[in-house]
Amino acid sequence: MSKIIIENASERTQELLRTAILGQIERLQASLERSRARLEDFQKKYGKELSQIAAEDLEGGDLEYVEWAGEAELRRRLEDDLRCLRELEIAHR
Repeated sequence: MSKIIIENASERTQELLRTAILGQIERLQASLERSRARLEDFQKKYGKELSQIAAEDLEGGDLEYVEWAGEAELRRRLEDDLRCLRELEIAHR
């Protein structure tokens, strides 16, 4: 768990920081939902996971494979970012 320590900050500053973090969490969650839906569309279309398929098996070939792989990487990064922000502890002195 990470910790942010705020020194000599007003209540307003602390609240703004919390609000900014919560807003970013909401945006990341919305992005993650969109990404998961796109990945689900690929999986439904082909009935397989990305790791079980080759670019030549896709209707869109390499371009569709890169799009699918890119979406999978985006989902992973969004999940990592969300986890980091959710584990964040804000303390003040």
